[in-house]
Amino acid sequence: MATPIAERRTAANNPPRIRVVGLTKRYNRRGGGTITPVDNISLDVSPEEMVVLLGPSGCGKTTLLRCVAGLERPEEGEIYVNDVLVFSSSKGIFVPPNERPVSMVFQSYALWPHMTLFQNVAYPLRARKVPSGDIAGRVNEALETVGLLPLASQYPGQISGGQQQRVALARAIVSQTGTVLFDEPLSNVDAKVREQLRLEIRRMQRTFGFSALYVTHDQGEAMAVADRIAVLGNGRIEQLGSAETVYGAPTSTYVGNFIGMANMWPGMIARADDQAVVLSTAVGELTVDRCENNAHGIAEFAPGRRAVAFIRPEEVEVFASRNDRSNLNECTVEARVFLGSHTEYELNLEGERIRAWTPAAGQIAEGATAWVSFSPARIRLLPEDAAPAGAGRS
Repeated sequence: MATPIAERRTAANNPPRIRVVGLTKRYNRRGGGTITPVDNISLDVSPEEMVVLLGPSGCGKTTLLRCVAGLERPEEGEIYVNDVLVFSSSKGIFVPPNERPVSMVFQSYALWPHMTLFQNVAYPLRARKVPSGDIAGRVNEALETVGLLPLASQYPGQISGGQQQRVALARAIVSQTGTVLFDEPLSNVDAKVREQLRLEIRRMQRTFGFSALYVTHDQGEAMAVADRIAVLGNGRIEQLGSAETVYGAPTSTYVGNFIGMANMWPGMIARADDQAVVLSTAVGELTVDRCENNAHGIAEFAPGRRAVAFIRPEEVEVFASRNDRSNLNECTVEARVFLGSHTEYELNLEGERIRAWTPAAGQIAEGATAWVSFSPARIRLLPEDAAPAGAGRS
């Protein structure tokens, strides 16, 4: 039963715009059993912060967003929006979606086809009974921000998909709730428009200062718009941090394999001293600098302990001739692709596939012998988990 009056949390200096505490959502399977797409998740979104929920299909990111929006009712936990308690399992509070202080941008745009762009953007203001004298100014400002004010009298069917998404963005910011939820907002536009809209979303977020929870499965999109990225897997947050952190310092092979492309080789620690760790792998013995940034959760570097060597393709060096670099191995170039900004190599080292990206036009031909080096300072050691070894996905 909906609670007519939302409880207000004890005020603090700059409280989070969104706070999720111990949230769990389950669904019953046909034929028995349950699935738990949101499993005891806690997450804060600070004022003027964009947090992206990133992960593959089925990881729970959309379910979590829908719980915050009020479109799903969780079984456990609490949700605060703009310092207002909108859901609490222990207190029996469930504020319906239309009473929550949030705006939402949907994947399908959700525009009224019989309304002009002006009327679409004005709709949430009329629904909230904003005085008529204030509506025109706020709608025109929002449409001008997204570059569509000259088209205010047009209908959604008369404009492009990218322009329709801009209308949806204008409708979200016009309400001035201070909190916006994005559900895969760019998945229905082409690649070039998507890149433009990424920049527009960030620009609008900085201009209007709203906080946002943003769902996507596209890692490039996540890294372009996020202040922080929450990588989800099996209903839990696997890692939460800046784009630089989750890309450059993943805490697990799951995160490392999902974010960007990666080379990973499981192995066993053969030797260790105060300066270096030697890991025995399918690509030979790899010497790794022993420093805190390379440990990532491995409590000790004892011989016999298992770990995974992790290195990004752009950190792998490829040479046409032998030299004195560390962790140097002879290999064969199986494929070479020039992509303008860099050259991608696929190398074969004793049956193991290695991805390497070099910044300049590659001069080593396919089928030729080459030498590949993995800098000890660039290799990270990760705990061994269930994620597959080998090159990750792009």
